[in-house]
Amino acid sequence: MEAILRADKLEKTFRLSAKQQKLQKTKEKTKIAVHNLSFEAYEGEIFGLLGPNGAGKTTTLRMLATLIKADSGDAFVDGSSIVTQPGEVRGKIGFLTSELRLEDFFTPNYLFDFFSRLHKIDPAVSDKRKAELFKKFGIDEFAEVKVANLSTGMKQKSSLVISLVHDPNIIIFDEPTNGLDVITARVVTDFLVDLKAQGKTIIVSTHIFSLIEKLCDRVGVIINGEMAVCDSLVAVTGEKTLEDAFFDLYESYAQKEGLI
Repeated sequence: MEAILRADKLEKTFRLSAKQQKLQKTKEKTKIAVHNLSFEAYEGEIFGLLGPNGAGKTTTLRMLATLIKADSGDAFVDGSSIVTQPGEVRGKIGFLTSELRLEDFFTPNYLFDFFSRLHKIDPAVSDKRKAELFKKFGIDEFAEVKVANLSTGMKQKSSLVISLVHDPNIIIFDEPTNGLDVITARVVTDFLVDLKAQGKTIIVSTHIFSLIEKLCDRVGVIINGEMAVCDSLVAVTGEKTLEDAFFDLYESYAQKEGLI
C-alpha cells in the first residue's frame, strides 16, 4: 500500500527564553521538539499520533501543515513536499488546531465564504457545501453570530467546518475534542468516521487513549519528540489496553534515557 502522507526524518529545535527555561527548570537554551521523526499514513485510514503533552505532536502537525518550517527532513503530502512545495500542500489538506483561533469580529457565514474565495471555489459549490456542513453541525442558527459570542463548542465546530471548505482529501486534526463537552465531542468523532468512509485520510493527534482506540487504524506513539513505535493498533497493543501498552513504552524509554 502506497502512503499518501510520508514524514521523513523531521527535526525541529526551538530556542528557549529565560522565562521558558525557568518554567521547564532547565539551563539549556534550546529544546529539541521533534527528532528524526518518520511515519506514513495511507489513503482512507485514520492515523493517530499519541503522546503526552509536550511530546512534539503539535509541532509535528504544524510542520506537516507548513505553518512552521522543519530544521531538516521533509514530508510529502500526496506527492508534494512541505519544504519545496508548501503552497501545493496547503491546497491539499485541511488543518484544525485549538491554537488557531477564528477572528472574533467575523461570523461563521462570512469566514466560510472568505476561505472559499481564498481556495477559488465556485460560489455555487461553496454555497451548497456550506449549507450541508452548517446543517450537519447545527451552525445554521448561529451563522450570523460573531465568533466572540459563540460557545466554545460552536467555535470548535465552526473551525472544523471552515477548515474543510475546499473538501480536502487529507485532514489533519490536532486534539480535535480538546475542551469540548461530551455531546459536541461525539459529533466531531462521528464526523471523522464519516470522512474516513468517504475515502479521506485523517491524521489525529491526541493524548486520549479511548479516542485512538475508537477511531484509529494505526497509531504512532511519540515520546520526547521521537517515534517510539508506529504500527497498526492491534500490533501496538497486542493483548494489552492501549493505555498499558503506552506506559510500558514510556517506562522503557525513560529507563533508556536514564530518567528513572
